[in-house]
Amino acid sequence: MIEVYIDGASSGNPGPSGAGIFIKGNGIVEQHSIPLGTMSNHEAEYYSLIKALEICIEKKLSIVSFRTDSQLVDQAMEKEYVKNKQYLPLLEKALELSKQFDLFFIKWIPSSQNPVADKLAREAIRKN
Repeated sequence: MIEVYIDGASSGNPGPSGAGIFIKGNGIVEQHSIPLGTMSNHEAEYYSLIKALEICIEKKLSIVSFRTDSQLVDQAMEKEYVKNKQYLPLLEKALELSKQFDLFFIKWIPSSQNPVADKLAREAIRKN
């Protein structure tokens, strides 16, 4: 199974933002640091998930387990629901992408267990 660690970060809210994605498993180790432009921290968290899903689909990875330190994203994906309708298009996109996998899991982890994705997200902010 492939493990995918994701994190979104913003410098300001809204402000310059980035996505950090760390993929490992089955002989794969990849790191992605993706500038996202100006957005809120919550938007950056959703975009980190969407970008990671797109990367995994492109690489034809079919069984993935995602780890995020964003409780907002984890709960939205699990419940397929958002309170703030501003995030509904992002959730719908992520759900649509997640259905392309044979097995897709997402799990919340504390920030202390997500240092690589966090570092990559912060690097992406500086690339904006």
